Amino acid sequence: MIARRFVLRFPRYLIDQPVISRLIRDHDLEVNITKASITPHEEGVMVVEIRGEEENLRRGLEYFQRIGVGVQPLSQDIRRREERCTHCGVCTVICPTGALNMDRRTWLVNFDHEKCIACALCIRACPPRAMEICI
Repeated sequence: MIARRFVLRFPRYLIDQPVISRLIRDHDLEVNITKASITPHEEGVMVVEIRGEEENLRRGLEYFQRIGVGVQPLSQDIRRREERCTHCGVCTVICPTGALNMDRRTWLVNFDHEKCIACALCIRACPPRAMEICI
């Protein structure tokens, strides 16, 4: 089983269609939606992690291509340079998924890499520049 992260772009004519449920049902894949912005009559954008057998993932991506969903691999990751982090907490306010959060007992900032969607908002917000993109 493999897991890959993607940014999906849905044209407006697909906004009201069960695209993700068909992907799951017809291609035997697991989908974790980590971020979504879908506006009726406009465009939809989702950041997803898709898990499954490699052949099923390949067929699922072909399905997206056939119906007009744009697929872009999420090729970047965010990492924290521990030696630079001052645990000020500025990044926790801006993080949309809670991947960066403050431990109220120790007052240290925790970084949960699994929750990170690589939106890079924390990079601009971090005063000591402890957050960076890994490509």
